[in-house]
Amino acid sequence: MDKIINPKNHKHLYFAIGFTLVFILYISFVLMPLSSCFRIDIGTNSLGLSIYNIEMVQGFFQARDQAQLLCYNQFLKLWDIIFAVVSAAMFGSWIVYLFKNKRLLLLAPTVLGMIADWSENFVELLMLETYVNSAVISETLVSLGSGLNIFKLTMIGLTYFIILVGIILLIKTFITRPKRL
Repeated sequence: MDKIINPKNHKHLYFAIGFTLVFILYISFVLMPLSSCFRIDIGTNSLGLSIYNIEMVQGFFQARDQAQLLCYNQFLKLWDIIFAVVSAAMFGSWIVYLFKNKRLLLLAPTVLGMIADWSENFVELLMLETYVNSAVISETLVSLGSGLNIFKLTMIGLTYFIILVGIILLIKTFITRPKRL
């Protein structure tokens, strides 16, 4: 069991804690303030947090004025991309710590989730561009974006599961290891 989890691996723990702090600070001081320019009081404020269809996408874009759509465009191009990297670094560092760098394949869902998030952003930008230019949204793009979103959410769920298993194994190791006098 000690080969899987090494509670004395402080270097990896410091990275995990550091990336967690960066994650919290990024959400608090960058992501939330910069996303306020396209938020509305009623309705969804992000397509990336739910499974969507063409009516939802159309409603999302119609509920915003040109300035809000431009802000959303900029948000998807930069700030949401950085968020995916920061969250992948945080989750990945916890997985590396919990599994003592021995099970790097367990990082795959985190990396795949980040790539799916980037891909979904690209598709959302294409939908936004077609909406701004012609007020029409391709059903194919909506299906592709929603599919990528489902995949991203699945990878995030798998990442949470991996971290939960790692925490359970860590607790089990602490409980079952012999006491030192």
